[in-house]
Amino acid sequence: MNPTLLATQVADSGTKMSAGDAAIVALVGYGVVFLGIVMLMVILYISGSFFKKRDAKLAASKTAETKSTPAVAPAAAKEIPAAPGSAGNIKLNGIADRDAALIMAITAEKLQTPLNELRFISIKEVE
Repeated sequence: MNPTLLATQVADSGTKMSAGDAAIVALVGYGVVFLGIVMLMVILYISGSFFKKRDAKLAASKTAETKSTPAVAPAAAKEIPAAPGSAGNIKLNGIADRDAALIMAITAEKLQTPLNELRFISIKEVE
């Protein structure tokens, strides 16, 4: 039978759903939606616990690796020499590295001087 014709006949028949039947249909619909949400929560909980266990195992293996490698003695630690063309170290007081690089680049541009010819001692944010 043609579904469109069947739908037209049912609509024309004038049968109406009672309030009790409508309530049962609504409750079944809400129940299906609620069950779907609960199933989604269970799936997310299981996958979350899987990833937490995996991260804990990775962290444990990393700490085991660091414990097995011998630590460098403080006396053996020497200051790393500056790169060629650099002017030494700079103190950043509450400034991110990216912001400090931007400040140095803008200063070099305004002074029309190559950046490797300038020496910045410290950069501090003034409030």
